[in-house]
Order: sequence, then structure tokens, then C-alpha cells
Amino acid sequence: MRVFVTGATGFIGSAVVKDLIAAGHQVSGLSRSKEKGAALAATGAEVIDGSLEDLDGVKRAAAKSDGVIHLAFNHDFSKFVANCEDDRRVVAALGSVLEGSDRPLIVTSGTLIAHNASGGPATEEDAALGSEAHPRAASEEAAATVAANGVNVSVVRLPQVHDTARQGLITYAIAIAVEKGLCPYVGDGQNRWPSSHVLDTARLYRLALEKAERGAKYHAVAEEGVSFRDIVEVLGKRLKLPVRSIGPDEAKAHFGWLAPFAGLDAPASSAQTRQRLQWQPKERGLLADLEELQGF
Repeated sequence: MRVFVTGATGFIGSAVVKDLIAAGHQVSGLSRSKEKGAALAATGAEVIDGSLEDLDGVKRAAAKSDGVIHLAFNHDFSKFVANCEDDRRVVAALGSVLEGSDRPLIVTSGTLIAHNASGGPATEEDAALGSEAHPRAASEEAAATVAANGVNVSVVRLPQVHDTARQGLITYAIAIAVEKGLCPYVGDGQNRWPSSHVLDTARLYRLALEKAERGAKYHAVAEEGVSFRDIVEVLGKRLKLPVRSIGPDEAKAHFGWLAPFAGLDAPASSAQTRQRLQWQPKERGLLADLEELQGF
């Protein structure tokens, strides 16, 4: 299969590209820099010079593909709402050239936007919060819109994706801890974050693409919930910084835009995903990767 990957040079995207190529697929990917383009070409992928701002170029690349995996997202959280709306437009553009075909489109979302009314771990069947409540839901709303137009679209919801270099939102928490000389948790710190190793996550994207199940939602979750206190205690040890509890007011001052997440209890299940895709995570867990954190 010829697969077009947006975000092909990113943390998760580069792992997805390698997994696809190892499985025998042909891959093309966007790159907006020569350096990253060279790294992408070295994997055996075709490099498409450009960016998501060029929607016509994105549509041309998608039109030449047998399937699309959309991973790219602007993680500048100072303009998070605008970035989420930009993603809505990209999904619409990709969908516009896949309408009326069986060619799959995989859209990326997050487990944090899945709403479980019972208070248990979020499941694949749980509807997403609306974008008015959580801007990142714009991606799933866009997926639903293109699905109604006949696009074979499915959604992968991501938890904290990690290796020894990057760990989703935890990467930002690490930078703040280093800057302020403290690794805090909120309250008793027993709120939980789901996680998955980047290599397990990459394999899930490939399996979702190959299955091409219309309307499916998948959770790339290897660990349902790692307590935030356990996370920061490992970070404190690794970074040689003090660890202590702080209250909600202190959390806002310490974490800034990350504060609402720092105290959020958001476990997520992947039971349905594992059954439907025969996906079994096999890489090491989040805390083990944090123990081997690079760069400090």
C-alpha cells in the first residue's frame, strides 16, 4: 500500500514511517525542512516538501495515496484553539480527495477528550467531548463530518506516548521542573495518566490502516493509568529535585497552562482495540523509560 503520512518527521510519525516500511508499505511524507527531509529519505520514504498550510499540496499528496495517516499537529500551546481549528481544516482537506473510495484515512485524537460518564477508564465507545469543552475534539468532529461524506475514516486516540527522550505532556512538566527546581504533584497525586511506548503506538497505527474499519475508534493505550505521583517521584530522583504535594492554587502558578492536566484523573482502556486489531503492547512502560531519561 502507498501511504501518505503527515507529521512523518515527528516523534510518533517517524516511528510510524519505519514500521510501515518494515511491513512492506511504500511511504510518502511531508517535510518542511531539508534536515528532517534528509532523515526521512534515509528511511526509504519519499519526501514531499511542504507543510500543512499548503492545503492544495496536502490534497495532491493524499490523492496519490492508497491510504493516509494524519499525525501532524502544531503543539504551540499558546495558540492551542487556533491550532485545533487548523487541524479541522486539514482533516477536511484530506477527506475531500478520499470521498467515495475505500482508501482509509486515520485521524489522530487524544484519550483525554473521551468522556466516560461512569467515572471509569475511558473506552473506545465513549463519545468525545465537544470542541467547545475541549478544543482538541475538533479533529474527531472533522472525522465525523468527512465520514458522513463517504470517507473511510477511523480515529486513533493517543495517551502519553513515550520513550527515553520524549513523554507527551510529561516532557513539558520536566522542563518546568528543571526551570523551577521542584517536581510537584497535586493533592495526593493519585490521579492517573494513560501511556504507551512510541514503538507500540506506531504498530497500532499500521494495524489500524491495514484493517481500514470505517468509523472505528482505537485507544493506543498500553498502561491504563500511571499515577502522577509515581511519575514525579521518578522524575525527582532522576533530576535530583525535591518532590512534594501542592494545592490547586500552587499548581496553577507552577505548571501554567499545564495545570488543568496535572491534577486530572484520566485513565483509559484499550480492551476493544486489542481485540479488534490483535494489538499487544510489548515495549517497556512509562516509569521504566523515565528511569532512563536522556539529557539530564
